[in-house]
Amino acid sequence: MTVRVDRSFEVDASPERVWEFISDPENRAQSISVVSEYTIDDEAGRVATWHVELPIPLVRRTITVETEDVTREPPNYVKFVGNSKVMDVTGDHEIVATETGARLENQFVVEGKLPGVEKFFKRNLDDELENLRRGLENDIRSSP
Repeated sequence: MTVRVDRSFEVDASPERVWEFISDPENRAQSISVVSEYTIDDEAGRVATWHVELPIPLVRRTITVETEDVTREPPNYVKFVGNSKVMDVTGDHEIVATETGARLENQFVVEGKLPGVEKFFKRNLDDELENLRRGLENDIRSSP
């Protein structure tokens, strides 16, 4: 089973400012509540390893998810893929200019390889996208 969630939100910031946030795999990893830690694995910042703790019965240890930005089209679009023994994840983030700032259009697709993974993400992906929105807004507020 595959879980797909599409959500967008608008922020009062330029598309370039939104790009600074969303194109950074560190910001994306920090926004996901089940990522307990992560490492950026290359100088270009395109490859990261997430250590994920899923609260489901069949997963009793931290899952390593190898992620990579497979498409970057500054300042409008970034797509990443992540693979592990438990799940595959794809994230698409498109930035669209608006009259007052930018809209970030997000699509997440999770394919579980163990029972319970899709159910967990079906229940929680909206919250994870809300975490991403809050992270972006906090980042915008904290920048000079």
